[in-house]
Amino acid sequence: MLGAAIYRFIGREEVQQQRTNSTLRLLLPAGTRIYVQRRSGGWRQGGGRRYYGYRREGRVVCQNAMNLLANVRGNSKAGGRLLPPERTQWMDKILIGMGEQPVNLLAKYGNRHGLIAGATGTGKTISLMVLAEGFSRMGVPVFIADVKGDVAGLAMAGIANDKIQQRVAQIGIEGYVNEPSPVVFWDMFGAGGHRVRTTVSEIGPSLLGRILELNDIQEGVLEIAFKLADDQGLLLLDLDDLRALLTFVVEHRKEISSEYGLVSPPSVAAIQRALLTLEREGGEALFGEPAFELNELLRTGLNGRGMISILASDQLILKPRLYSSLLLWLLSELFENLPEVGDLDKPKLAFFFDEAHLLFDDAPPILRQRVEQVVRIIRSKGVGVYFCSQFPDDVPNEILGQLGNRIQHALRAYTPRDQKAVKTAAETFVANPKLDVAEVISQLGVGEALVSTLQEKGVPMPVERTIICPPSCRMGAVTPEERAAVRAGSPVGSKYDSAVNRESAYEILSRRTLEKGAGEAASKDTQTAKPSGRGGMIGDLLWGTKRRQGMVETFAKQAARTVGSTFGQQILRGVLGGILGGRRR
Repeated sequence: MLGAAIYRFIGREEVQQQRTNSTLRLLLPAGTRIYVQRRSGGWRQGGGRRYYGYRREGRVVCQNAMNLLANVRGNSKAGGRLLPPERTQWMDKILIGMGEQPVNLLAKYGNRHGLIAGATGTGKTISLMVLAEGFSRMGVPVFIADVKGDVAGLAMAGIANDKIQQRVAQIGIEGYVNEPSPVVFWDMFGAGGHRVRTTVSEIGPSLLGRILELNDIQEGVLEIAFKLADDQGLLLLDLDDLRALLTFVVEHRKEISSEYGLVSPPSVAAIQRALLTLEREGGEALFGEPAFELNELLRTGLNGRGMISILASDQLILKPRLYSSLLLWLLSELFENLPEVGDLDKPKLAFFFDEAHLLFDDAPPILRQRVEQVVRIIRSKGVGVYFCSQFPDDVPNEILGQLGNRIQHALRAYTPRDQKAVKTAAETFVANPKLDVAEVISQLGVGEALVSTLQEKGVPMPVERTIICPPSCRMGAVTPEERAAVRAGSPVGSKYDSAVNRESAYEILSRRTLEKGAGEAASKDTQTAKPSGRGGMIGDLLWGTKRRQGMVETFAKQAARTVGSTFGQQILRGVLGGILGGRRR
């Protein structure tokens, strides 16, 4: 049996090869010209069964498939050609490079997570590109944070040169071509891609406290404020909403402290100062609507390839906690909202977390525990997480143990810190009697790595010294004009370009303040009039006196409690404090 594979169509289309009862079916664009070849013959144009093939509405059926090679030349609109079967790359694995044998990452274990580590300038980005292209060809969407700007080269075809051709020949890559991948650019600031926004309510108090660098007491007050907003049904969309809520908390701190816990004005003031700092650094751009929808990360192109979502992070990385918290929020949202799917033939999403050490630097134990929980369970939801960092011990041991696919580039043991990292890397690989990992890891050249991936039955292969494949894309940054052209053709369109400001906590609390002021003024006017007799008694019953509240105020408070209780039942939070089950519209 030939199994299932993808013919790689060099142009705008892809077709699928499937072996069924000695029949080779090629799903092709309508109007494609078909050529078939007998082993001893030349190319003959299809169109009749005497040439072992015929075309019918874009579908070609070739009998005696084992004896045929197919070559497809596109029409003038599609362009390109189809590689013959023996040069077709099977789509159940990604060729990473060549050791003593080809080193592959199996698609069915792509959700078992991974690690790409190595010193600066040793080729980590190239390995990341090779994996991203491989997942995309399988039809798996990919998310990558582009810290240095060179990952954007995935959107452009590479340029063949002697060095690349030599590496291709050395590894023995069949059918290597320079081609771009389908890419969507994203940017929190909106300059390098589509805007990425979320709401304050969605990001939750835990991650927001980390972004604001609050201490435990201040984060506790923030938790109280969020709980109050959830119970009252107050949507926190942007920083204006959060400021209004904090002002409300201070004004009603006695009642809130008695019900939720002690709230001190100095702690609230510290939170407000942290918000000013975040706003001055541009962090307010993260909050607002339209909020980013997770389905954007799960797109596939019309040709079946997975879309590669690239988050421009060259400016975002200058605010390390904001960068790491944004990526952790995306990961936690996937964790909370994707359904359980078990082990699939290939992942639903590959998520690359570059500069992963920023996630764990100064992270409290509770946050590490929650990250470990997310990484451990998200595998069953079809998401593979790949951490990229300089040292393997940048990732805590409890999370490092979950990473089944590992690519370790060179480490230079110049300092005690480097020597510790070399020892950690050597101990985490499955031993290969032909390799002294601790020695080889400092001798690796650029474009070489020690690789171990999960093989059949999930067993890790012994570590191999591997020459990494060259990617098909450009190994470098894109120009602003090229980025603009990619963005103009994006399937996202202008969906996130314009901000939306709907009614939320700021507007609701402002209206309450105005109504309260108007009510107090009316009460003073009523008291000044000093009504008497039956009318005065009825007024006291309805509107109350200084010592007793009236029926109107009583009913209003009961209604507010009922509404607050209803919203409190709706707004539930997940493991990292985000809204459980998605945003509430």
